[in-house]
Amino acid sequence: MQSPLPPRPGTIVVALGGNAVAPPGERPTIANQFRHTRASLVPIVDLAREGWRIALVHGNGPQVGDELARNEIAADQVEALPLGVLVAATAGWMGYMIQQSLQNALARTGVERQVVTLITQTLCEANDPNLRNPTKPIGHALDPVRVARLQARGMPVKEEQPGRWRRLAPSPRPSAVVEREMIRHLVAAGHIVVACGGGGPPVYDDPLLRLEGLDAVADKDRVAAILGREIAADVLLILTNVDAVYHAYGTPAQKAIRRLTLAQADHLLAGKELGTGSMRPKVEAAADFVRSGRGEQRAIIAELAAGLPALRGEAGTTIERN
Repeated sequence: MQSPLPPRPGTIVVALGGNAVAPPGERPTIANQFRHTRASLVPIVDLAREGWRIALVHGNGPQVGDELARNEIAADQVEALPLGVLVAATAGWMGYMIQQSLQNALARTGVERQVVTLITQTLCEANDPNLRNPTKPIGHALDPVRVARLQARGMPVKEEQPGRWRRLAPSPRPSAVVEREMIRHLVAAGHIVVACGGGGPPVYDDPLLRLEGLDAVADKDRVAAILGREIAADVLLILTNVDAVYHAYGTPAQKAIRRLTLAQADHLLAGKELGTGSMRPKVEAAADFVRSGRGEQRAIIAELAAGLPALRGEAGTTIERN
């Protein structure tokens, strides 16, 4: 049986994938991305209307991959920007796009809430072994010519599915959000905060120089779980393009999992059923958030359009301590 909603709405961290804004198979023009952004924010407006205190984290996989492509195309004209700076850049313009679209949607529905975008930094370890082993796919699918060019330059790429190649980037494990107290303050004041865009540009704490950037990307779902812990959120809501976590996903025997205890989630993660695809880090992040809480927190993985029904236990997969 699903847990009911708390007597009054609490604090929620919502993680929204970058593919929701730039879906595969469509040209990622700014006009198209604004259109998809407006559609993707419907559940956020619903949450705001219900009175939830909201922090919104978004992905940037397709967008930062496009920025790297722009780097390469313009390499003989302007200096290239490092990956960490590109993460911050996408957090800025995507934050502007989300902030403007959400402000307009709230105004149309008569919800008087302010939206603010905060460029945040994600603390990682400088000696994280993941920095030497790029594994996180970013960007859109690559055509054969671009794959050959990247391979010739020694750039890491991977064939995710037969004929579908993507870039790979280093992805260190995040440990904290540097600007967490500012986010906590703004959320507690009732503002909707767009934070940790693209997982936030990764940084490390240098003994002499203090914060220094890393050319890498942080997994936005993991960062959302950390942010949820650091601002004492009641719920982590991960919105994706799959309606739930499944047993035997992609087979005729697939079955949606509507509820997982923390022990059941750990058992699922210990096996090979989730593979290495995008659902595994989502379940890991959800379990980490629940584990780090006081016992009443819950994490939900649901399809984008089913945000509010998932909060009511009517959709998605809910992970709770017991």
